[in-house]
Amino acid sequence: MSNVRDMSLAEYGRMKIEWVRDFMPALVAIRERFEREKPFAGKKITISIHMEAKTAFLALCLAAGGAEVHATGCNPLSTQDDVAAGLASLGVETYAKHGVDAQEYKQLLVEALSCKPDLVIDDGGDILDTLNEHPELAVNIIGGAEETTTGIHRLYARAKAGVLPFPMMNVNDAKCKHYYDNKYGTGQSVWDAIMHTTNLLVAGKTVVIAGYGYCGRGIAMRAKGMGADVIVTEIDPIKALEASMDGCRVMPMDEAAPQGDIFITTTGCKDVIVGRHFKVMKHNAFLSNAGHFNVEVNAEELEAMAVRVFKRRNEIVGYEMADGRVLNLLAEGRLVNLASGNGHPAEIMDTSFSVQALSLEYMLKNGANLDKKVYEVPQAIDDEVSHLKLNGAGLKIDALTPVQEAYMAGYIV
Repeated sequence: MSNVRDMSLAEYGRMKIEWVRDFMPALVAIRERFEREKPFAGKKITISIHMEAKTAFLALCLAAGGAEVHATGCNPLSTQDDVAAGLASLGVETYAKHGVDAQEYKQLLVEALSCKPDLVIDDGGDILDTLNEHPELAVNIIGGAEETTTGIHRLYARAKAGVLPFPMMNVNDAKCKHYYDNKYGTGQSVWDAIMHTTNLLVAGKTVVIAGYGYCGRGIAMRAKGMGADVIVTEIDPIKALEASMDGCRVMPMDEAAPQGDIFITTTGCKDVIVGRHFKVMKHNAFLSNAGHFNVEVNAEELEAMAVRVFKRRNEIVGYEMADGRVLNLLAEGRLVNLASGNGHPAEIMDTSFSVQALSLEYMLKNGANLDKKVYEVPQAIDDEVSHLKLNGAGLKIDALTPVQEAYMAGYIV
C-alpha cells in the first residue's frame, strides 16, 4: 500500500505527469510497444529515482509493460508530494515524502523493496545499500540498472570487492544519457534552480565550478552564456586543460575560494569545499551542490564555524561568521537542481529514461545468464533511443550508401 504525504494533492500531480508526457516522444513510443508486448508481465519492479513528474511517467511506462511497479525517491528533498500522490492514484505503489529524515527515508526504501522485486532501477546506490542490510528482499532479483555517476562509482567498488549481488546496467555512461542528461540537462536545471531560489543576477558574477565532467561542462557553458566569469577547479589534468581551452579560468579551490560569488560542486566526491575555504569567502557567497549526495560542501564544518544560523529564503540558510560575513547554503547542500528546482527538462529525461526502460527489458531477457558485474548499455539500445528521439523531433539524418560502407570498412583507397 502506498505511503505518501497527502493524497488530496493527486489531481495536480497527475496534471504534472500528463504535461511531461507530451514532451517525451521516445518514451511514449516505447510505452506503446510495451503495452502491446507486455514484456514485464508477472514481474515486480522497484525504482528509486528522484520522485518528480518524469520519473512518474517512467514508472507508468513500465507498468504499461505489465509490471507491478513500486516507486520511491532517492533524495528526501527532491520528492514532490503532489507527484507522489498522483502516481499512487494511477495505480503505482508509491513510497515517497518530501523532507523526511534519514530514518524515515530508509524506511520508505525498505517499503518499496518489500515486494521482493524481480528488477530494480537505482539512482545513487541506495537500493543496493538497503538490500545489503535486508538481503531477504533481494531473493528474486534478476538484475537492475543504475542512473547516475555516484551510483556507478559505488557499483564498480562493489563489483571490485566481489559483493555485487546481481548484474547491473551502467545507464549513466550510455551515450544517450550522459551526453545529453549530464551536460544539457544539468547545465539548464542547475541554473534554473539557483536563479529561482535566489532571484539574483548571474551576469557579472564569478562562478566557481568544482569538477569539469559532463555536468560541470554544461553548468559552465550556461554560466558563460549568461555573462558570468567562470573558474573551474579540477584534479584531472586533461579536464583542466579542456576547461582552459573552453575559456574558463583554472585554479585550485584554495585560490578560487576568495574570488567566487557562486560555488557549484559537481565532483561526486566529499569535502570539496571545507572550513579553510569558508574562512576566506566573500560576504554573501552562495554555496550549492550538483552532485548526488550532500557531502561535497562540508555543511557540518560550516555550521561549527557560524555564530548564527538562520533561514534567509526558501531553501537558503545563512551562516554568519564571527567577522560578520554571511555564507549562503542552498538546499542543505543537496542536489540543488532537484531539491530547489524541478530537475532536468522533460525532453532531456526522455532519452535517459528511454535508456532505462530498454535496459531493464534487456536485463529481464538476459540477466539470468550474466555474471554479477556492471555492464555497459548495448550500442543497439543507444541507437534505438537516438532514432526514436530524432523521429519524435521530426529530424532526419543521412545514411551511408553501400559504396560508402565498403570504403569505410576497407583499408585500400
